[in-house]
Amino acid sequence: MLGDNYPLPSFYFKVVFAATASMTDTSFQEVSGIKATIETESYTELGENGFTFQLPKPATYTNLILKRGIASTTSPLVLWCRSIFESDFGTPLIPMEILVYLMDDKQTPQRAWGFSNAFPVSWDVDSFNSSKNEVAIETVELRYNYLTRIL
Repeated sequence: MLGDNYPLPSFYFKVVFAATASMTDTSFQEVSGIKATIETESYTELGENGFTFQLPKPATYTNLILKRGIASTTSPLVLWCRSIFESDFGTPLIPMEILVYLMDDKQTPQRAWGFSNAFPVSWDVDSFNSSKNEVAIETVELRYNYLTRIL
């Protein structure tokens, strides 16, 4: 039942790319940037000296950030990023719907967020360091039109 495991742990999640749903390429070490903000604009009405109105502006969203060990060259996410960063816009940018699920211990989604028309804006590989025994990490940062809380 939804909410039986409240509070949910943050370590069990999955990421689904709509255009690659049939291919497994969703293992990530970290997902961050699920944030929506509404700023306000001050408005002073003539004749009203006691306060100013705070009018809401449209919501703004931070970039979605996905981190994982460096994937194979045949990874659908890698191929999508390469098509955008290496094509010099010779091919059309194809945005994708992305879903992030927070799961319970029975692999049932308990919370979900949808990201509309996402596309990569940054693709970064962490530094290599011969004095550390760590997995090489790549970070993909995605911009999207809007965020929807599904569950």
